[in-house]
Amino acid sequence: MIVKMKKATILVQAKDAKEAAARLRTLGLLHVEHQTVPQGKELNTLQEGLGLVSEVETILSMPEFSYGIAGHKKLEDDWKITARHIIDIYKRVDHLKEYSRRLNSQIEEWRPWGDFEPQAIKDLAAAGVFVKLYQVPAGELNRIPENIAVVPIKTLKGTTYVATISFTNTEIVFKELALPNMSVSRIKARLVEDAQVLAGLIKELNSLASYRENFLKIKISLSKELEFEQALKGMGQSDNIMFLTGYLPYDKTNILLNAAKANSWAIFVRDPDESDNVPTLISNPRWISIINPVFKFIEVIPGYRELDISLPFLVFFSIFFGILIGDAGYGLVYAFITFLLQQKARKAHKQTINFSIFYILSFCAVIWGVLTGTFFGQEWVLKAGYKPLVPALVDEKGLQRFCFFLGALHLSLGHAWRGLLKAPSLQALGDLGWMCVLWAAFFIARFLILGDAFPSFGIWLLLAGVILVIGFTNPQKNIFKSAEEWIAWAIALPLSFMNNFADIVSYIRLFAVGMAGVAIADAFNAMAASFGTGNVFLIIIAALVALIGNAVSIVLGPVSVLVHGVRLNVLEFSGHVGVSWSGSNYKPLKD
Repeated sequence: MIVKMKKATILVQAKDAKEAAARLRTLGLLHVEHQTVPQGKELNTLQEGLGLVSEVETILSMPEFSYGIAGHKKLEDDWKITARHIIDIYKRVDHLKEYSRRLNSQIEEWRPWGDFEPQAIKDLAAAGVFVKLYQVPAGELNRIPENIAVVPIKTLKGTTYVATISFTNTEIVFKELALPNMSVSRIKARLVEDAQVLAGLIKELNSLASYRENFLKIKISLSKELEFEQALKGMGQSDNIMFLTGYLPYDKTNILLNAAKANSWAIFVRDPDESDNVPTLISNPRWISIINPVFKFIEVIPGYRELDISLPFLVFFSIFFGILIGDAGYGLVYAFITFLLQQKARKAHKQTINFSIFYILSFCAVIWGVLTGTFFGQEWVLKAGYKPLVPALVDEKGLQRFCFFLGALHLSLGHAWRGLLKAPSLQALGDLGWMCVLWAAFFIARFLILGDAFPSFGIWLLLAGVILVIGFTNPQKNIFKSAEEWIAWAIALPLSFMNNFADIVSYIRLFAVGMAGVAIADAFNAMAASFGTGNVFLIIIAALVALIGNAVSIVLGPVSVLVHGVRLNVLEFSGHVGVSWSGSNYKPLKD
């Protein structure tokens, strides 16, 4: 549920502005809306400091420096000095790594030539003996003039590496190679020296990584301070009066009013206007809030005036996960991994994630695997004599029918929800019309893709839907007073009808991806079985093949869920329920 918000404006004398902002921060209720663009020297200083500490945090979070974190040293000097020192060391590390890559590339480039000293060739040129290096296509050495001595070094892949010697600086048809800066042996020696320096720098960074906790605290402190300064600098002002405007949950209004009374602030509280950019605060029962980690991961939030689809998202995302993973064995693996992560979080006293959603998703995969007879693959389970509880879900056409049905049901729920909110307005009939169109599209998809018979009532269902959509989507509008708008809507309407059909068909991705996962598992299992059981070595190889194949599916499975399972909720369903994900999080000014 999206919490209803109130818009509040607090007015104080200019001399009391900082103290008022500090008290509002203590309350932690008001999501501040800047009245002017915050700017000033203090803000610039804080932003520079925050950028500095963020860069340090990024460096110290890298895996190669992670083993130094355990010490948790306390910063004794100016943190900025230490921060710049860490950044400078990391830049040197990055530079040495890049330089070492270039040197290794030079070694590979000049390896066919053997080890020679480029300076010696330059000294010979100064003495009138010109040694030049070329790469010549095999068989074209005769194109080099006879007065030039040719010394073939090596021939590789149809190219001959040659050195020419002459007493005149003569140009030939082939392009001369530029000499390296140093010999291969000197390059190797330089790499050894650089590796020693690099090891020392990395060791020092690992030692400095123990300051990471300190920098995290500094970052949080700077972020709070910056937020406060932005609120202060973003206040509006009229003569000697300054005012701060923001949003807070409607049930917290009395707390703010009491604070205003206690601090002698002038305050004006009202409902937000349609033009206001109101932040979104979602409050749901705990059993629905378990879906929050998914929303946080994909970084989407509905607009303030949109619908909170947490419950249908939770239900259908869980179903989609079960279909897309489609394997009881994989589901048990995910549940076990979730258990291990939960135990690790508990031991570290950092359990900030509700793991319930991951258990639910895992067991949805288990349930689907039981229904279809899939356990680390399907073929071997069926051959073993297991009979799927729902045979239709094993049949390709049966599963496709189910996917189309699931799509029609999912999208229809969106329009039913919108229609209920619009009732008793006649516009609710427009959503009923879209539901009719969706189910007509369901029968059309079955007819065109699966070859099923189109029901006799299907055409009447489609016709009724079209009439309801045209007649009641915007019933209050006078066609003569808004002719241009009606024409634009009429032109776009056929595309909307076609999009409904496309949206139903898009649910076939559940069938395609789910079956692909089962096919991959079966292919690896069959490959493993082909090794036979003649000896222990073959058994080990077969087990490794089956293990690797199923491990790949286990790793890639959640990726397919993020791509397809999330899409069907965030795009298809959200489009039909009218959610554009245009919201911004409610972030109150607080300590």
